[in-house]
Amino acid sequence: MLLDLLDWRRTVFAMYAAVRAGAERDPEATLATFREARERLIREHPQSPVRPEHREAFPGLAHWAYDPAMRLEAVVQPSEPERLIAHSLDGGPYPMDRIGRVRLPFGELEVYWIQVYGGGVFIPFRDATSGTESYGAGRYLLDTIKGADLGGEGDRLVLDFNYAYNPSCAYDPRWSCPLAPAPNWLQLPVRAGERFTTHE
Repeated sequence: MLLDLLDWRRTVFAMYAAVRAGAERDPEATLATFREARERLIREHPQSPVRPEHREAFPGLAHWAYDPAMRLEAVVQPSEPERLIAHSLDGGPYPMDRIGRVRLPFGELEVYWIQVYGGGVFIPFRDATSGTESYGAGRYLLDTIKGADLGGEGDRLVLDFNYAYNPSCAYDPRWSCPLAPAPNWLQLPVRAGERFTTHE
């Protein structure tokens, strides 16, 4: 039902607003509260990406422990604009514009403006844990269309990998999710955020 979807989106936006309000003051407790709220959504909400018949057996979300070193504030450095098409596992196209890149201690990520639902900042990534310790198709760090916005001002973005999360297609292949383009495949492991979850 569409009102269920509206409730899901309002809840997610409120969760990230609470993160922006509390993460500097008490980052570990703020993360714990966020993870509890996300667990409830995935386990109980009518719009959960987990099918209703699988929810009772759903083992819950798995995470790496909080790591303060994985919370970064990065300058979005200019790069040549480029339109590219990300694809989902089923081949669905998602047009995106590269709007810059960020340099991190463990590699670089391109920052995109995804051209769906009115557009928003989007940073997907894969890393050396993908397919073994974390979801094989990668994870999302920011997706401001869906409310996943950790803050920042001007040309700076807060990038906290403790909040890296699995896209909906990690829970059921009926969901279509844009995957990380090759420039966002990090060579090093990022052991922060959500880990691989078995849900069958």
